Amino acid sequence: MQTDSPSADRPAPGDDGHGPSRTRVFLFLQGPHGPFFAGLGRMLRQAGCGVLRVGFNAGDSAFWPDRASYVPYRGPVADWPEALEALVAAHGVTDIVLYGDTRPVHAAAVRLGKAQGLTVHVFEEGYLRPYWVTYERGGSNGHSRLMQMSLPEMECALARAEAEPPMPPAHWGDMRQHIFYGALYHGFVLFMNRGYPQFRPHRDVPVSREFAHYTRQMLTLPLTALRRRYATRAIHKSGVPYHLALLQLDHDASFLAHSPFPDTLSFLGEVIAGFARGAPGHHHLVVKAHPLDSGRVPLRREIRALADRHGLAGRVHFIGGGKLARLLDHARSAVTVNSTAGQQVLWRGIPLRVFGRAVYAKPEFVTHQPLEAFFAAPAPPDARAYRVFRRYLLQTSQLPGGFYSRSGRGQLLRQVADRMLSPADPYDSAQPGSAAQGQQLRAV
Repeated sequence: MQTDSPSADRPAPGDDGHGPSRTRVFLFLQGPHGPFFAGLGRMLRQAGCGVLRVGFNAGDSAFWPDRASYVPYRGPVADWPEALEALVAAHGVTDIVLYGDTRPVHAAAVRLGKAQGLTVHVFEEGYLRPYWVTYERGGSNGHSRLMQMSLPEMECALARAEAEPPMPPAHWGDMRQHIFYGALYHGFVLFMNRGYPQFRPHRDVPVSREFAHYTRQMLTLPLTALRRRYATRAIHKSGVPYHLALLQLDHDASFLAHSPFPDTLSFLGEVIAGFARGAPGHHHLVVKAHPLDSGRVPLRREIRALADRHGLAGRVHFIGGGKLARLLDHARSAVTVNSTAGQQVLWRGIPLRVFGRAVYAKPEFVTHQPLEAFFAAPAPPDARAYRVFRRYLLQTSQLPGGFYSRSGRGQLLRQVADRMLSPADPYDSAQPGSAAQGQQLRAV
């Protein structure tokens, strides 16, 4: 087992050095880029809990300043489950904290946590972006408890709930900070990773390319925004009816684990072919890239080639990332694999077709029409049913705040530690009189 123990001259994370062991010991694994996990660890320590952090590379190390609680893992991924089991036993770990549940080291931790009865806290980007963060236990996205819940169950829980869902927080800009911390993190891994010779990224993208991508995005943000604004304005001024195709990153965890497509181009090929067969001749298709798309795949060129192949020259347009709201103003429908952007579509009452597993892919408001029929006459969502679903999310797993900006982290940290310390799963927090519900009432 190639892990280092915390400093010998400091008490172990589960012991304050003056008495019996604390009741809760939180083991942090990999988190979002930046200082959020460190701030959360400090808060849990102040609450009287033991805290450990396992780091797998120099980027993890750089954003965890407390050396006494930092445990570097220097072994291969194949040996990680055994090392994790030993760490859990040695330090009396009761809780595991991670960001995303599909990367190999996290999937192994989820399996161990469930086998040993540990509480596994899973963070993700908000299901209701951009002002929210998702906090669940045991799994997220296609592994979330939401996947097994029906709308009637949610409605029943809400009918008994005493708390009102929180309002959206004041706007803060997270994208610039997200890009900055992404560049910084990958810079540490690229240039200072000598102490982790066996580290391999969970994505199939070289670290050098990730670093170059984040750096390029940071430097070209103003020019990219100008081009995007011009393209969006041109679509609006054209007056044509249009449908949206919402893209994801090929290495996005939800896309990889819960999608029927191997890559974005396969999805696009099916969508454009279906549009050619079913859409009225005067309708257009607008393809919107993910805001963090790296440009590794020349999407604009590939989309033009697909459009030409299907006789759609001049009717398929590409928008390079950015915010979705303005494009939704006049959209007739939208298609996606399982992007969280689908929830913005449903909130507007716009017909939505999804292909992968998603927490919002409920039959009441997501259609499964064949693409040809969908583009010809898309079935609208049940707006009342979606409002129930949205309210249930806000009542349970969605926390106002963000991982990357200072104001977003502050908003999130004010309530997330209490939510983690609660014995109730977030999806039980809508029950009347629950401890989690009381915490939510105080947070609103």
